[in-house]
Amino acid sequence: MVSHQQSLRDRQVASIEKILNLNHPAPETSASHHDAPATNGHTPKATPILNSDGDPIWKVLVFDDLGRDVISSVLRVNDLRGWGVTIHLHMKSQRHQIPDVPVLYLVEPTAENLQLIASDLSRNLYSDAYINFLYSISRPLMEDFAAQVANSGTSEGIAQVYDQYLNFVVGEPDLFSLAMGKETYWALNSAQTADDVLDSMVDRIVTGLFSVVVTMGAIPIIKCPKAGAAEMIAAKLDRKLRDHILNSKDNLFSNQGQRPSTATGTSTSRPVLVILDRSVDLIPMLSHSWTYQSLVHDVLKMHLNRITIETPIDDSNPTKGTTKKSYDLNSNDFFWSRNAGVPFPQVAEDIDTELTKYKDDANDITKKTGASSLEDLQNDTSASAHHLKAAITLLPELRERKAILDMHMNIATALLKGIKDRQLDNYYQIEENITKQSKAQILELLDDEAKGKEPLDKLRLFIIWFLSTEQDVSRADMERFEEALTKAGADITALNYVKRVREITRMTMMTSAPTQPSPASTSNEIFRGFSSIGNRLTDRLKDGALGANFENLISGVKNFLPVNKDLTVTKITESIMDPASASSSAIAKTENYLYFDPRSANVRGSMPAASQVRNQQSGMQGGLAPGSSASFGQRRQGFSEAIVFTVGGGSMDEYGNLQEWAKRTGGGGAGGAVGAPRRRVVYGSTDLVNAEDFVMGELARLGRESG
Repeated sequence: MVSHQQSLRDRQVASIEKILNLNHPAPETSASHHDAPATNGHTPKATPILNSDGDPIWKVLVFDDLGRDVISSVLRVNDLRGWGVTIHLHMKSQRHQIPDVPVLYLVEPTAENLQLIASDLSRNLYSDAYINFLYSISRPLMEDFAAQVANSGTSEGIAQVYDQYLNFVVGEPDLFSLAMGKETYWALNSAQTADDVLDSMVDRIVTGLFSVVVTMGAIPIIKCPKAGAAEMIAAKLDRKLRDHILNSKDNLFSNQGQRPSTATGTSTSRPVLVILDRSVDLIPMLSHSWTYQSLVHDVLKMHLNRITIETPIDDSNPTKGTTKKSYDLNSNDFFWSRNAGVPFPQVAEDIDTELTKYKDDANDITKKTGASSLEDLQNDTSASAHHLKAAITLLPELRERKAILDMHMNIATALLKGIKDRQLDNYYQIEENITKQSKAQILELLDDEAKGKEPLDKLRLFIIWFLSTEQDVSRADMERFEEALTKAGADITALNYVKRVREITRMTMMTSAPTQPSPASTSNEIFRGFSSIGNRLTDRLKDGALGANFENLISGVKNFLPVNKDLTVTKITESIMDPASASSSAIAKTENYLYFDPRSANVRGSMPAASQVRNQQSGMQGGLAPGSSASFGQRRQGFSEAIVFTVGGGSMDEYGNLQEWAKRTGGGGAGGAVGAPRRRVVYGSTDLVNAEDFVMGELARLGRESG
């Protein structure tokens, strides 16, 4: 039994660290630190492999675009240095000879990359080459690479060649994407996409999911709706897993034995992989959220855990302008780990609490040493040796805490400005009760020039209402709405496509309040942050270099309690993981889901054609399609662990909603049944897409094709 819950990020970091250690097993202690909130931002000490003289083996790391994204989302430069990486370079950058230094390649096995590696070998840029492919290389490519190396006579320069199964990007402990870009939903739903392109996309998704399954260490049961991209991906993944088990004497899962569950720490049943088409629910891709991580993703356009914000050059003199600062929200950030999924006002409350704690700790140290501040302490030689030693030991930790809090105060300021300028609190409050809004109320909001500065917010809210309402919207009504949106400055091209899918999405959405009510005390506490923040936080924020404008930003932002709702994807997940507690409507929607078991000789679906990828609508209506229907026992089988994957784009809202559900209903949760197992849900998608990119990029493009 293990005491630490290993997340997907833990496992990927352990795999990357093994690569950095020249594929020697990394120390056990390094794999579990990345999600521990107690690290307070300190990078744990790494112990890289040593050479015969007992010195670390220094190396060069070379990666392509995907390799860079995989590493940069979970490790920082200091982490790489801890494992002996002195320099890291892009595959296509100009690279000079560094003799007597080994090179680590972490790249996709493409013909172009293999040619570049062969060129490096022929030019003797480095000493030994340790080649790590992000996924399994095909036999023809491997033979072609071998021929290039043989012809140049450089085979002795290759120390290792490994398939690593790491072609997915991990953003949060149990959140991943395949980094397929912002056009996947368009490509899967456009009549202009050729069948061979669809096949290539499906193969890439299958390869990525295979790598996730390998990293998690267990072969899952696979469930998906009939027809559409989900079935094609499920069938191909089932075949790939099945062929791997049958054709590999020592397969990637053979040493798992009684796999310790990442959810409970004990041996348990296999996980379930739920593959869903994005069209099952478009609303989370459009909605305005109120949690910290969703706001950062929407307002500040977070990408690969990095955001860029504008901060004043001089807080006391705004006329000096602003400067751009970039921040990384990584796993060693104790504040982000604790607050990413909570409502934004509670984040402001916690900043206040942490600043008070920091100030008290700093005052405690300065009192003992007699210094007036931490800065003076560094130059003070009069303090007693005992107290000085204790203070110097604590200084790095205090500085790290202060830097993290300063960063989050700057982020909070940027978010508050965005909330106030765009009136996001109003939009969020309206969307919480969107089905209660009448046509007249929506039209009034669209006509109101005072409702924020961003026309896209009005378009997003209208699409959410249009996809959610049970009211009949006539052609005349639609013309009035379109006229109001156009007058507000919104590009309504996307509506041509939204009209076509309205009936489908209305049939598949199952958003509802959870059956287990939250305690009243929680509802009173969760949003008390804004009620007191203006009085108690402003002075401390000044200490954090934010200036006096923070209180002005806070004024006018609404303080309200969000409605606790389970989204459609969460309801589907509940009906599969916990059918005994799921609603009858959710059970009915998943009753005809296909069932694949790669370990079984019987449960195997036939392969659908590529053209069926576009026929998602038939799948939504439960149309007949090739595949294996589950027996009653298989439909009612529960799971404690799941991987939920959306084809065509993912939403930070869905990730947060799934984590909240798993925490609430699992063992020890407020709404969990007595004796209920501890639940864990890993959420993944082809890529995380923010609302602006989804509406203006993909829906608008489909709208132009539909018009």
